[in-house]
Amino acid sequence: MVPGSNPGCITSALRDPMSMERTNLLNMAKLSIKGLIESALSFGRTLDSDYPPLQQFFVVMEHCLKHGLKVKKSFLGYNKSLWGPLEMVEKLCPEAGEIAASVRDLPGLKTPLGRARAWLRLALMQKRLADYLRLLITRKDLLSDFYDNSAVMVEEEGAVIVGLLVGLNVIDANLCVKGEDLDTQVGVIDFSMYLKNDIDDYRSGERNGQVAAILDQKNYVEELNRQLNSSVHGLQGRVDNLEKSNSKLIEELAIAKNNIIKLQEENHQLRNENTIILIKAQQQLEVCLLQCPDVENELVVQVSMKQEMDLAMKLLEKDIHEKQDTLIGLRHQLDEVKAINVEMYTKMQTSDDGMKQKNDMITRLEEKTNQITATMKQLEQSDKDLLSQTRTLTMSFVKCASTDTENQYKLVKDISF
Repeated sequence: MVPGSNPGCITSALRDPMSMERTNLLNMAKLSIKGLIESALSFGRTLDSDYPPLQQFFVVMEHCLKHGLKVKKSFLGYNKSLWGPLEMVEKLCPEAGEIAASVRDLPGLKTPLGRARAWLRLALMQKRLADYLRLLITRKDLLSDFYDNSAVMVEEEGAVIVGLLVGLNVIDANLCVKGEDLDTQVGVIDFSMYLKNDIDDYRSGERNGQVAAILDQKNYVEELNRQLNSSVHGLQGRVDNLEKSNSKLIEELAIAKNNIIKLQEENHQLRNENTIILIKAQQQLEVCLLQCPDVENELVVQVSMKQEMDLAMKLLEKDIHEKQDTLIGLRHQLDEVKAINVEMYTKMQTSDDGMKQKNDMITRLEEKTNQITATMKQLEQSDKDLLSQTRTLTMSFVKCASTDTENQYKLVKDISF
């Protein structure tokens, strides 16, 4: 019977071989972790790769991680690889990415098993092995791709083993994974290291009490240190944020001060301009008040002139219409005379006897025609004279109204044509 086991567990394990294997691996993990911590504390120095208890610990952890692994098919056949689940830790914890990158960059590693062994050693040196495996066992959905449902890492035994790994944070290890052949090592558990007599058990019991006290103190100090570190990081982040916000506020304050100075200058300038405008407006108002009576008199005169102009324009229009009617009548008479001339000319050709009479009549008609033409020229000249008089009156009225306001200009515009 394996030390540390109880008959009840063995009885239940007999009904399930996988459960028995999990129990055995759990007990071996307890013995391995306990022996490693005790021997490391008694050793009192940093552990290296040749330390036998440390070598056995890695062998036991390798068996625990291999338990219940699903067989993966590849082009070389069927194999079981620890590197798959351990590589997933980097996705769950970004801090584990440094270890994974270091393992991939090691030139001497050619197999996934060798990479998994190197990963375990680096995580132990970093004192984050328990933290990384705790994150892994909490993701049952990811573990189901690599392990059977009855594997150690899936069942409660995995959580117990991860809890025991916290005690390894008291160990300082310096392991050289670069020059070690991790691909071809054969992991065999040496049970002789865990078989002790009664005297050793008694002595180990005393040491266990001391170790437990030391472990509790160290765990407390490490936990306190971790909390302080997180508090320091949080405070540092807040200080950085406050400094950034302070610098932004200082810049905004400087910009605001500059804007205030500019606005004050603009306000002062606008006030000066407003004062000047008010003074000019008052002066113009005073001038307008002084000129108001003269403007009113001028407006009365111009109104009366406009009325006279309207009357004169109406008379001129009437006279022009009458002369136009006269011109039309004269033109009709001229047309009649021309028709008579043509008729007389034709008659003159056919009748020689009445030549003289016709010549006399033609002479009279030509005289009459000349008179009518002269009368028409006189009428046209009188029309031109009337138009020139109208334009002269209009220009004189415009000159009189050129100094008046916009309303006076509209009065002139109304009578112009």
